[in-house]
Amino acid sequence: MTTRLALALALSLGLSAPAYTLAAPAAAAVPASNPFFAESPLPLHYPQFDRIADSDFAPAFDAGMAQELAEIEAIASNSAAPSFENTIIALENSGAILQRARTVFSALAGADTNDTRKALQTQYATRFAAHRDAIGLNGQLFARIASLYEQRNALGLDAEGVRLIERYYENFERGGAKLNDADKAKLRAINAELAELGARFNLNVLNEVNSSYVVVEDVAELAGLSEGQIAATAEAAKARGLEGKYVIALLNTTGQPLLSNLENRALRQRIHEASVNRGAKGGEFDNTALVSRIMTLRAEKAALMGQPNFAAYGLGNQTAKTPEAVNAMLGQLAPAAVANAQREAADLQAMIDAEQQAAGQPGFQLQPWDWAYYSEKVRQAKYNFDESQLKPYFEITRVLEDGVFFAAEKEFGLSFKQRTDLPVYHPDVTVYDVFNADGSQLAIFLFDPYARASKRGGAWMNAYVSQSGLTGDLPVVANHLNIPKPPAGQPTLLTWDEVTTTFHEFGHALHGMFSDVKYPSFAGTAVPRDFVEFPSQVNEMWADEPTILANYAKHHQTGDAMPQTLLDKVVAAAKFNQGFMTTEYLGAAMLDQAWHQISAGQVPAPADVIAFERRALEDAGIYYAPVPPRYRTTYFSHIMGGYSAGYYAYIWSEVLDANTQQWFKQNGGLTRANGDHFRKTLLSRGGSADAMQIFRDFAGHEPQIGPLLEKRGLIPADAAQ
Repeated sequence: MTTRLALALALSLGLSAPAYTLAAPAAAAVPASNPFFAESPLPLHYPQFDRIADSDFAPAFDAGMAQELAEIEAIASNSAAPSFENTIIALENSGAILQRARTVFSALAGADTNDTRKALQTQYATRFAAHRDAIGLNGQLFARIASLYEQRNALGLDAEGVRLIERYYENFERGGAKLNDADKAKLRAINAELAELGARFNLNVLNEVNSSYVVVEDVAELAGLSEGQIAATAEAAKARGLEGKYVIALLNTTGQPLLSNLENRALRQRIHEASVNRGAKGGEFDNTALVSRIMTLRAEKAALMGQPNFAAYGLGNQTAKTPEAVNAMLGQLAPAAVANAQREAADLQAMIDAEQQAAGQPGFQLQPWDWAYYSEKVRQAKYNFDESQLKPYFEITRVLEDGVFFAAEKEFGLSFKQRTDLPVYHPDVTVYDVFNADGSQLAIFLFDPYARASKRGGAWMNAYVSQSGLTGDLPVVANHLNIPKPPAGQPTLLTWDEVTTTFHEFGHALHGMFSDVKYPSFAGTAVPRDFVEFPSQVNEMWADEPTILANYAKHHQTGDAMPQTLLDKVVAAAKFNQGFMTTEYLGAAMLDQAWHQISAGQVPAPADVIAFERRALEDAGIYYAPVPPRYRTTYFSHIMGGYSAGYYAYIWSEVLDANTQQWFKQNGGLTRANGDHFRKTLLSRGGSADAMQIFRDFAGHEPQIGPLLEKRGLIPADAAQ
């Protein structure tokens, strides 16, 4: 990882460890055969996946760290007076081998891991942290940066250059560069342990989600599933040596997709309990001790940095700025969300009572494992359609090419061409060239849609190559989803949620591909984490835009367009179940804040982690038993990584998203003129200016919360009384 990337990640988010001595290792030689030794010769420096072996990573890591430390030593000890070129630009250009190796490794460790890669993650976690501290706690280097910071407005730089100096200064300061030697030693020890524990937590999450599958003996228990879904569970069982049985694999969220279809209530309960108990039931993958220790260390680190808690430390360089601002916004939304969820629950309970009475069966109270199943029934009753009617019209390739790509063509003039000559790391990956309206190449895009045991949960975007005005590099970006793969020969038919997720992640990809900045530190999605979700959320609006929806929502067998009546129902139902969705999200976001707004002395022991979670949700006014948080603490990978004290970012960004959707509607909707304005004023600027100023440049006003409340169908708490 280059200095710029190391500092942006580690110094801002608290991932570091014991320092190397800068005068120590001499730059190790990397064999010419190692694919990370030089830039990839493939188009846009696309990774040479066909040449990369797991045995290449460790040598490239070791040599890359040694090379970068030598470069840092040369910068720090330069006898010439500090200048923008010999200090800041030199830092921007340092660590090329390490950056290439770590970028590819991080991507593969998330998308297609194996035992070797897992071992490397654990082995190098503290080494990489130590490497970052060797740079970030270098007093001589910081003195040069501080000197430039003091005179930044007199150096004749443009605004982006001044901001780059400010970014380096802030990152070093937040990383502990101003601490005395004793406190730096304490910080290194804390960072070392955090790095190791974080790696263990994430490996535990992946291992347990793969081992917590539910086995079904009798196919009759799968009533409600389609033939394709049943065939997929049979294939999953066969892959685990359980031929003749059926396996329901879990995703790394509390809710599980099949719960909306399964008629067997006991099986729904088994699946739900298998999901929510992950990481907290003892055994080798139990994460309660790791949670307790990680939160203690983070609180200690915050105190060392002069902050009352880790949230105060972590939010200092975000647009929210303070925990109080986050608490105020979440607190404003929570009562309305829970009230809506309770109204929705009343509808579900009425459906349960009516069905049980009609069947002559005793009634039962709505439980979390019932919500998805009965909400589909209520949806069907209210809007006369359910997910099973939609899925035949959402074949994955058509959604991507005739939906997501088509929207980008209409909005920005982009075009896409699949290419099969570039190597891929897994057969499921598809590669596209992306072109501007004038025919010039914009980027290369990789699409990796399917869930597999070697892939972490969730959906995400990553950049293999980031845009850079210094080097002329163009982006190579990827989207990753976790859609269950159907048996061979069967089409991949998406749920509506999977459709919107596909549009969402491509919004991140557009943010990366449209980057047009001078300095790599500002490229693409290198923005505050409570701003980074904003462009991706905006892109979701095109999923049900009538002209876009009509272009891709076609029956996978007949090619017939989705009937207009069904299209209308999709749009009409857009706010359905929003109480549930907002409450489960806010539960996770407020849980994140609760963990990171306590001192070290308030962190619970491992045995009390789950009890702390319950109290935190109750204290925040978001606890509602039928709607558990989207993630529980012991499998909440977001907050054990880059979103520590930052999971609120999704809803914070959605305020901006709702304002932006309103702007598009008020200015004529999906037009090239609007798209070009959005690209020029916001998507292309990355982190090169203050995030909120970038928003104001686009929208022409400050963000307002009203459009979000309207979008989610929420009623402000005072209006609900």
